[in-house]
Amino acid sequence: MSLNKKLLELHRQGGFIRVGLVGAGQMGRGMISQIGSMKGMRVVATADVRPENAKNAYLFAGVSADAIVETRDLEKAERAIEQCQVVVTDDMQLLLALPNVDVIVDATGIPSVGAEIAWKAILNKKHIVMLNVETDVTVGPLLNKMASAAGVVYTGSAGDEPGAVMELYNFADAIGFEVLAIGKGKNNPLNVQATPDSAREYALSVGANPKMIASFQDGTKTMIEMTAVANATGFVPDQPGMHGPSATVEELAQVLRLQQDGGILSKTGVVEYVNGVAPGVFVIVTSSKEEVVHEMKYLKMGQGPNFVLFRPYHLCSLETPLSVAGAYFYNEQTIAPWKGLVAETVTIAKKDLQPGDRLDGIGGFTVYGKIMTAAEAKSLNALPIGLVQAQTVTRAIKAGEVITYDDIEQSTSSVIWELRKLQDQALQTGSL
Repeated sequence: MSLNKKLLELHRQGGFIRVGLVGAGQMGRGMISQIGSMKGMRVVATADVRPENAKNAYLFAGVSADAIVETRDLEKAERAIEQCQVVVTDDMQLLLALPNVDVIVDATGIPSVGAEIAWKAILNKKHIVMLNVETDVTVGPLLNKMASAAGVVYTGSAGDEPGAVMELYNFADAIGFEVLAIGKGKNNPLNVQATPDSAREYALSVGANPKMIASFQDGTKTMIEMTAVANATGFVPDQPGMHGPSATVEELAQVLRLQQDGGILSKTGVVEYVNGVAPGVFVIVTSSKEEVVHEMKYLKMGQGPNFVLFRPYHLCSLETPLSVAGAYFYNEQTIAPWKGLVAETVTIAKKDLQPGDRLDGIGGFTVYGKIMTAAEAKSLNALPIGLVQAQTVTRAIKAGEVITYDDIEQSTSSVIWELRKLQDQALQTGSL
């Protein structure tokens, strides 16, 4: 049965999927409003370090002020949900512990926070939907295995670009096409020097966080998203950082083909980003069957032998409820690192760094991310971008250099750091 029918059936029975949300920023706000228009689902509790963000998200979604209960008390929160009110809290731990929450959504975008959310959601036997690709590319393989062992679902989100790419890939793979390349459009020219300061004016004009916009502009977000796709499909970047060509949709099949055929690729089975097709996602396919190629030409899909399957939009957190419902009804994953750690987004110095300098993380002033194969990253002892947490630099590093584990001083531990250690050990022993 389709998800809309399952949700309607649940609604008619007087029930609904009880969603707990962590992070009431732009993505979280949109999701609360979208779910407010749905039957059979409700965001019953939202945690944010600024509770007013969560309150405003509910108010914008049409929830009356007297139906919003702010608390840090577990029993009070449980009673509020039982009485069809919604809970707002600044205590993430309270939300994760709530027994009357079925599915957790992480919309924080912070790798270290996301790791703790996913880990504790799994320990509490709750499905976890990650609107946090940054965490997934760092410790996703381990979290995915932990969730499976616990009998719950760990999944990326529909509507996020990796999820949208996966939708096309699954379609193409299921009907027997040979998939040659998969990827997404980039919304802006690559500028690895972008910082919150340089991005601030544009960010304010669209009501976004300057750090988030800087992470888009410097390419880190694109690298992370395609790393998630690589780990889900086994496809790899053709070269570190990918090619990033410019092309229209009509030109994609010509550009993303092998060099001996006039394209830019040294191999097939690759992830890639392209300037000029944003906000779309794409899959390049072919077939060895003459009749299939003939049919594709007849259907005006191009002249072949390679063809483009293109989705011209992705609706970000507005589609996240589909992943929530898929996990709840069918134990279904939208996208997860089924292939393990195939690729890595490593840390690159954004400027010259000196001993004693502190790294400031994704979308900041000191580093950006670059995709490469996991094997290449391991050979360099490269530091994954998701592990950057204000570490101190121990040697002089030039702008553009890969930052390694040996280049930093790790003074404190964290959930994501410990999970990554466990993941590395499991990969080394072949148990993951």
